[in-house]
Amino acid sequence: MAALFELVGADQLRRTLRAAGRGMDELKAINRGAADTVAGASRARVPRVSGRLDQSIRAAGTARAGIVRAGKKSVPYAGPIHWGWPARNIRAQPFILNAAEATEPAWTSAYMRHVERLLDQVEGT
Repeated sequence: MAALFELVGADQLRRTLRAAGRGMDELKAINRGAADTVAGASRARVPRVSGRLDQSIRAAGTARAGIVRAGKKSVPYAGPIHWGWPARNIRAQPFILNAAEATEPAWTSAYMRHVERLLDQVEGT
């Protein structure tokens, strides 16, 4: 289950930071912060029956992406709840996707502030 939001120029930023030998750990933190924002908003939107789906929502950050996951072995129904399963009459309830869209101004502005700061450091080197 993945909703993708792409920052145009992210690959070039990664290459520039790698060439400069800095900023990659900061880029992980930036992506993790964006994922944390979306994960928190997802918990407020998730359909609740037992609370297990809510508790399975987690965020991660890598140098390439912020990642929000839901579900695990004991909560295998996360995907069908989020994306739906027409054959089983389960309608989609895209709580992570909706949370990402609703919080987009917050995480994109925070992301852009960090990216601009990193670029200033690279350009100043």
